Amino acid sequence: MGKNLIQQKRGKGSPRYRAPSFRYKGITAFARYEDGKTITSSITGLVHSSGHSAPLMELKHSNGETGLLQAPEGIKIGDKIEMGKDIELKSGNILTLKNIPEGMPIYNIEAQPGDGGKFVRASGAFAKIITKIEDSIVVELPSSKRKTFSPDCRAAIGIVAGSGRTEKPFLKAGNKFYAMSAKNKLWPIVSGTSMNAVDHPFGGSSSHAKGIPTQASRNAPPGRKVGKIAPKRTGRHKR
Repeated sequence: MGKNLIQQKRGKGSPRYRAPSFRYKGITAFARYEDGKTITSSITGLVHSSGHSAPLMELKHSNGETGLLQAPEGIKIGDKIEMGKDIELKSGNILTLKNIPEGMPIYNIEAQPGDGGKFVRASGAFAKIITKIEDSIVVELPSSKRKTFSPDCRAAIGIVAGSGRTEKPFLKAGNKFYAMSAKNKLWPIVSGTSMNAVDHPFGGSSSHAKGIPTQASRNAPPGRKVGKIAPKRTGRHKR
């Protein structure tokens, strides 16, 4: 239908939708594996990165490397954290899931052993180990969903710092806009039925509720392939 949808504009690389990654402090990840060794890291600084919702701690590892990681609550400059097998269960320390007791808050969980951490990294977030099985460990994520991980995946003990971030109101739409643009998030999200007819297939008709079917064929052309794409069923699900 010749309509330029917003998701089409996002992918073309124009400056409006490009993340300012040159302002980011760096990648947050655990130190590299060293079999049988305990790595001690000293916290040399606490920094803010516009690409992360949580404050980051700058680490200097005992193997000579440096890195960044989400800071847990109660940490301060000068503290030391450890990564290994037989270490103390305290906030900030990094262990494999099989060595962490059930019910202890954890964050920055690895999806695959050695990837540095992928899950539970936002400010104020934490997960808990629910069940340990012989070859898998079930973890309850902040969304209350449960996910299975390998026992060799690492995680940090504690709760990610910055839990009060969402309590301060934005007050103005402009403040929210700049906060979202710092992380390359499109805001505000506008319903297609609220747009004009020229901007979206669901727009027009001078009102919010249009009564247009939201299903689209699998072979619908670009510009009309919006809404429910070739749905198997529609309507309310009866219990």
